[in-house]
Amino acid sequence: VQLVESGGGSVQPGESLKLSCAASGFTFGSSGMSWYRRAPGKERELVAGISSTGGSTNYADSVKGRFSISRDNAKNLVYLQMNSLKPEDTAVYYCKAEWASWGKMYDYWGQGTQVTVSS
Repeated sequence: VQLVESGGGSVQPGESLKLSCAASGFTFGSSGMSWYRRAPGKERELVAGISSTGGSTNYADSVKGRFSISRDNAKNLVYLQMNSLKPEDTAVYYCKAEWASWGKMYDYWGQGTQVTVSS
């Protein structure tokens, strides 16, 4: 299983970034996907999640209306579009895959990509 995030960087407040997560080594179309983040000195938190088909999404209150999660099951990619970025969005962003098989839950994480929002 491999999850590789990309698209992070340094931007100014109000700007946008789009993160991508390339998945391989498992049945992507059967897996729920999520984006988490860990800010300096804070616990890792869920940012957004999307169901295996893309029909259901959920967001942290702090990003609702600004971030959008999507997926392309044909390309094994999941995205996080981040608009109107704020300094408090600064964090390492992680992609997570999870699925159930034979009654057991599996989850895997990517290495993370740094997002820095600063003027």
